[in-house]
Amino acid sequence: MSKITMGQGLNRAIDEAMAEDEGVILLGEDVAAKQGGGVFKISAGLTEKYGEHRIRATPISEQAIMGACVGAALTGFRPIAEIMLMNFVTVCMDQIVNHAAKLRFMSGGQTNVPLVIRTTTGVGVGFGGQHSDMLEAWFAHVPGLKIVTPSNAADAQGLMRAAIACNDPVIFIENILCYGLQSDDPGANHVVPLGKAAVTQEGRDVSIITYGRTVLDALEVAGQLKDEGISAEVIDLRTIAPFDEEAVLASVKKTGRAIVLHEAVKAFGTGAEVSARINEKLFGQLKAPVSRIGGAFSAVPMANVLEQAWIPNKDEIKEAARAAVKWGN
Repeated sequence: MSKITMGQGLNRAIDEAMAEDEGVILLGEDVAAKQGGGVFKISAGLTEKYGEHRIRATPISEQAIMGACVGAALTGFRPIAEIMLMNFVTVCMDQIVNHAAKLRFMSGGQTNVPLVIRTTTGVGVGFGGQHSDMLEAWFAHVPGLKIVTPSNAADAQGLMRAAIACNDPVIFIENILCYGLQSDDPGANHVVPLGKAAVTQEGRDVSIITYGRTVLDALEVAGQLKDEGISAEVIDLRTIAPFDEEAVLASVKKTGRAIVLHEAVKAFGTGAEVSARINEKLFGQLKAPVSRIGGAFSAVPMANVLEQAWIPNKDEIKEAARAAVKWGN
């Protein structure tokens, strides 16, 4: 089977959506052909197909990008806003949280805001504290927003198609270190429903629940644990809000043990919500306490040695799995 990268999958999904619907437009810094098709080349080749009136390179103003996209969504377009790095969403939080997320509620369901907000982040590339934050938990706390973060090329393509078709605003988080990763080509018109997790590896002893780049770490660790006689199940949430509670609970019912893993800061993170749901629904069936693994409670360091120490590592995951299996024995 042929392979595609995550970057290629995202480009294909946007290309297909634009070909099908003239209302799909893309706005962002450097996204047009003259500027190279985006900093990470996700929109490469699209200006030549659809013109600068649909692929619009904007000034360096996240407020302007988001305000224009919210307005366009309200008038019948399906805009895609590219916010170059996730830290920059702080500049346009009012447009996202007070307008895009709330207009359906404030209009009594009469107003849709079909908007995809693409943004990039990730630790391990030396971008420093102002360019590396993973802020998905902020947005998951906001009613009206959907939060998506793929771990592989096929899911990136399928989730982007679903996000563009969604009538609510979607925060679509892309990890820098995943852009070049290859997976099997799912072919044209591939769609992955929002809100559906994937069991990426089945197991019987412990469930590792994660999303984004750390799915790759979880799968590698699961392979290593197998050599120790520990069978780990890996759940890729794919969508953080709403997350697939049914799939998570089904896995933990089977294994009786859970580890929730993410690259974002551990304190007050997505893992806290997932682990709370597990405890609320399955407390009497757990064989060990739910454990959480996440980034350190500090700004992401610039120095490589400190940055690597900040990132959750595979040894932590293995030790958490071993401890869960040994609990009470």
